[in-house]
Amino acid sequence: MTGSRTHAYFSPEEYLDIEKISPIKHEYVCGEVYAMAGASDPHDTIALNLLTLLRNHVPGSGCRVYTGDMKVRVEEANAFYYPDATVTCDPRDRNLVYFKRYPRLIVEVLSSTTENFDRGEKFNDYQKLDSLQEYVLISQDKIQIECFRRNLEGNWLAQTYARGEIVQLKSIDFSWARGSLPELYEDVELLVDI
Repeated sequence: MTGSRTHAYFSPEEYLDIEKISPIKHEYVCGEVYAMAGASDPHDTIALNLLTLLRNHVPGSGCRVYTGDMKVRVEEANAFYYPDATVTCDPRDRNLVYFKRYPRLIVEVLSSTTENFDRGEKFNDYQKLDSLQEYVLISQDKIQIECFRRNLEGNWLAQTYARGEIVQLKSIDFSWARGSLPELYEDVELLVDI
Protein backbone atom coordinates (compact mmCIF):
# COMPACT_ATOMS: atom_id res chain seq x y z
CA MET A 1 0.00 0.00 0.00
CA THR A 2 1.33 3.39 -0.89
CA GLY A 3 0.58 6.75 0.62
CA SER A 4 0.31 7.72 4.26
CA ARG A 5 -1.85 5.83 6.70
CA THR A 6 -4.24 7.20 9.28
CA HIS A 7 -4.24 5.58 12.71
CA ALA A 8 -7.96 5.50 13.46
CA TYR A 9 -10.26 2.60 12.58
CA PHE A 10 -13.11 3.42 10.21
CA SER A 11 -16.12 1.33 9.27
CA PRO A 12 -16.82 1.03 5.53
CA GLU A 13 -19.76 3.41 5.97
CA GLU A 14 -17.60 6.01 7.77
CA TYR A 15 -14.95 5.71 5.07
CA LEU A 16 -17.50 6.29 2.30
CA ASP A 17 -18.92 9.34 4.12
CA ILE A 18 -15.45 10.83 4.61
CA GLU A 19 -14.39 10.05 1.03
CA LYS A 20 -17.39 11.94 -0.39
CA ILE A 21 -16.07 15.23 1.03
CA SER A 22 -12.31 14.61 1.07
CA PRO A 23 -10.16 16.74 -1.27
CA ILE A 24 -7.80 13.75 -1.71
CA LYS A 25 -8.49 10.10 -2.49
CA HIS A 26 -7.94 7.32 0.03
CA GLU A 27 -7.96 3.57 -0.30
CA TYR A 28 -9.46 1.50 2.49
CA VAL A 29 -8.26 -1.88 3.82
CA CYS A 30 -9.76 -3.52 6.91
CA GLY A 31 -10.65 -0.28 8.66
CA GLU A 32 -7.47 1.59 7.82
CA VAL A 33 -7.41 4.48 5.36
CA TYR A 34 -4.44 5.30 3.13
CA ALA A 35 -3.97 8.60 1.31
CA MET A 36 -3.08 8.14 -2.34
CA ALA A 37 -0.14 9.87 -3.99
CA GLY A 38 -0.49 11.77 -7.25
CA ALA A 39 0.40 10.19 -10.59
CA SER A 40 3.39 10.85 -12.81
CA ASP A 41 3.06 12.20 -16.35
CA PRO A 42 3.70 8.78 -17.98
CA HIS A 43 1.23 7.09 -15.61
CA ASP A 44 -1.52 9.59 -16.32
CA THR A 45 -0.89 9.60 -20.08
CA ILE A 46 -0.99 5.78 -20.31
CA ALA A 47 -4.16 5.67 -18.21
CA LEU A 48 -5.86 8.29 -20.41
CA ASN A 49 -4.79 6.51 -23.62
CA LEU A 50 -6.15 3.21 -22.25
CA LEU A 51 -9.41 4.74 -21.07
CA THR A 52 -9.92 6.31 -24.50
CA LEU A 53 -9.39 2.95 -26.24
CA LEU A 54 -11.71 1.15 -23.83
CA ARG A 55 -14.42 3.82 -23.95
CA ASN A 56 -14.43 3.75 -27.74
CA HIS A 57 -14.87 -0.03 -27.64
CA VAL A 58 -17.80 -0.48 -25.24
CA PRO A 59 -20.78 1.44 -26.73
CA GLY A 60 -23.69 -0.92 -27.26
CA SER A 61 -22.04 -3.73 -25.28
CA GLY A 62 -23.79 -3.16 -21.96
CA CYS A 63 -20.41 -2.47 -20.36
CA ARG A 64 -19.21 0.75 -18.75
CA VAL A 65 -15.67 2.08 -18.34
CA TYR A 66 -14.59 3.95 -15.22
CA THR A 67 -11.52 6.09 -14.51
CA GLY A 68 -9.22 6.01 -11.51
CA ASP A 69 -11.75 8.14 -9.63
CA MET A 70 -14.20 5.22 -9.19
CA LYS A 71 -13.71 2.87 -6.27
CA VAL A 72 -14.00 -0.92 -6.46
CA ARG A 73 -15.42 -2.61 -3.37
CA VAL A 74 -13.91 -5.98 -2.44
CA GLU A 75 -16.32 -7.04 0.27
CA GLU A 76 -14.58 -10.32 1.14
CA ALA A 77 -11.31 -8.42 1.78
CA ASN A 78 -13.07 -5.47 3.50
CA ALA A 79 -11.39 -3.10 1.04
CA PHE A 80 -12.03 -0.25 -1.38
CA TYR A 81 -9.48 0.46 -4.11
CA TYR A 82 -9.15 3.01 -6.90
CA PRO A 83 -7.96 1.07 -9.99
CA ASP A 84 -6.64 3.11 -12.90
CA ALA A 85 -9.39 1.65 -15.11
CA THR A 86 -12.40 -0.53 -14.40
CA VAL A 87 -14.87 -2.13 -16.78
CA THR A 88 -18.11 -3.53 -15.43
CA CYS A 89 -20.82 -5.19 -17.48
CA ASP A 90 -23.04 -6.16 -14.57
CA PRO A 91 -26.35 -4.26 -14.36
CA ARG A 92 -26.18 -4.37 -10.54
CA ASP A 93 -23.30 -1.87 -10.71
CA ARG A 94 -25.51 0.75 -12.36
CA ASN A 95 -27.29 1.40 -9.08
CA LEU A 96 -24.03 1.87 -7.14
CA VAL A 97 -23.07 5.54 -7.26
CA TYR A 98 -19.77 5.76 -5.34
CA PHE A 99 -18.20 2.36 -5.97
CA LYS A 100 -18.55 -0.77 -8.12
CA ARG A 101 -18.76 -4.36 -6.88
CA TYR A 102 -18.83 -6.47 -10.03
CA PRO A 103 -15.95 -5.48 -12.32
CA ARG A 104 -15.10 -7.71 -15.24
CA LEU A 105 -11.76 -6.03 -16.01
CA ILE A 106 -9.41 -4.06 -13.73
CA VAL A 107 -6.28 -2.28 -14.94
CA GLU A 108 -3.42 -0.81 -12.91
CA VAL A 109 -0.56 1.27 -14.35
CA LEU A 110 2.53 0.28 -12.40
CA SER A 111 4.95 2.65 -10.70
CA SER A 112 7.99 1.98 -8.55
CA THR A 113 6.02 2.84 -5.41
CA THR A 114 2.91 0.75 -6.19
CA GLU A 115 4.19 -2.23 -8.17
CA ASN A 116 4.76 -4.64 -5.26
CA PHE A 117 1.37 -3.84 -3.75
CA ASP A 118 -0.42 -4.06 -7.12
CA ARG A 119 1.16 -7.47 -7.80
CA GLY A 120 0.74 -8.76 -4.26
CA GLU A 121 -1.89 -7.82 -1.71
CA LYS A 122 -4.11 -5.86 -4.09
CA PHE A 123 -4.13 -8.67 -6.68
CA ASN A 124 -4.89 -11.19 -3.92
CA ASP A 125 -7.86 -9.06 -2.87
CA TYR A 126 -9.08 -8.57 -6.45
CA GLN A 127 -9.07 -12.34 -6.98
CA LYS A 128 -11.87 -12.54 -4.39
CA LEU A 129 -14.19 -10.78 -6.85
CA ASP A 130 -16.16 -13.54 -8.58
CA SER A 131 -17.02 -11.22 -11.46
CA LEU A 132 -13.39 -10.37 -12.27
CA GLN A 133 -12.13 -12.13 -15.41
CA GLU A 134 -8.96 -10.14 -16.16
CA TYR A 135 -6.44 -8.12 -14.19
CA VAL A 136 -4.01 -6.08 -16.28
CA LEU A 137 -0.74 -4.47 -15.19
CA ILE A 138 0.81 -1.87 -17.50
CA SER A 139 4.43 -0.82 -17.18
CA GLN A 140 5.13 2.89 -17.47
CA ASP A 141 8.88 2.31 -17.84
CA LYS A 142 8.85 0.02 -20.90
CA ILE A 143 6.38 -1.21 -23.48
CA GLN A 144 4.92 -4.18 -21.64
CA ILE A 145 1.50 -5.34 -20.48
CA GLU A 146 0.83 -8.30 -18.22
CA CYS A 147 -2.63 -9.78 -18.38
CA PHE A 148 -3.86 -12.22 -15.74
CA ARG A 149 -6.95 -14.19 -16.82
CA ARG A 150 -9.16 -16.45 -14.75
CA ASN A 151 -9.71 -19.77 -16.53
CA LEU A 152 -12.76 -22.03 -16.26
CA GLU A 153 -11.25 -23.81 -13.25
CA GLY A 154 -10.82 -20.48 -11.43
CA ASN A 155 -7.03 -20.38 -11.78
CA TRP A 156 -5.22 -17.24 -12.90
CA LEU A 157 -2.99 -17.55 -15.97
CA ALA A 158 -0.54 -14.83 -17.03
CA GLN A 159 0.21 -13.58 -20.51
CA THR A 160 2.76 -10.85 -21.24
CA TYR A 161 2.56 -8.58 -24.28
CA ALA A 162 5.52 -6.63 -25.67
CA ARG A 163 6.15 -4.30 -28.61
CA GLY A 164 4.61 -5.50 -31.88
CA GLU A 165 2.17 -7.97 -30.31
CA ILE A 166 -1.60 -7.75 -30.53
CA VAL A 167 -3.04 -7.19 -27.07
CA GLN A 168 -6.25 -9.07 -26.38
CA LEU A 169 -8.57 -8.36 -23.48
CA LYS A 170 -10.80 -11.40 -23.73
CA SER A 171 -13.11 -10.32 -20.91
CA ILE A 172 -14.53 -7.56 -23.11
CA ASP A 173 -13.68 -9.04 -26.53
CA PHE A 174 -11.18 -6.29 -27.31
CA SER A 175 -7.87 -6.15 -29.13
CA TRP A 176 -5.80 -3.23 -30.32
CA ALA A 177 -7.06 -2.55 -33.84
CA ARG A 178 -3.69 -1.50 -35.20
CA GLY A 179 -2.07 -4.61 -33.82
CA SER A 180 0.50 -3.28 -31.37
CA LEU A 181 1.08 -1.32 -28.21
CA PRO A 182 2.38 2.06 -29.42
CA GLU A 183 -1.01 3.80 -29.30
CA LEU A 184 -1.24 2.96 -25.60
CA TYR A 185 2.18 4.57 -25.07
CA GLU A 186 1.56 7.56 -27.36
CA ASP A 187 3.17 10.75 -25.93
CA VAL A 188 5.02 8.77 -23.22
CA GLU A 189 8.79 9.07 -22.79
CA LEU A 190 9.89 5.62 -21.68
CA LEU A 191 12.67 5.09 -19.17
CA VAL A 192 13.55 1.77 -20.80
CA ASP A 193 12.89 1.26 -24.51
CA ILE A 194 13.12 -2.42 -25.46
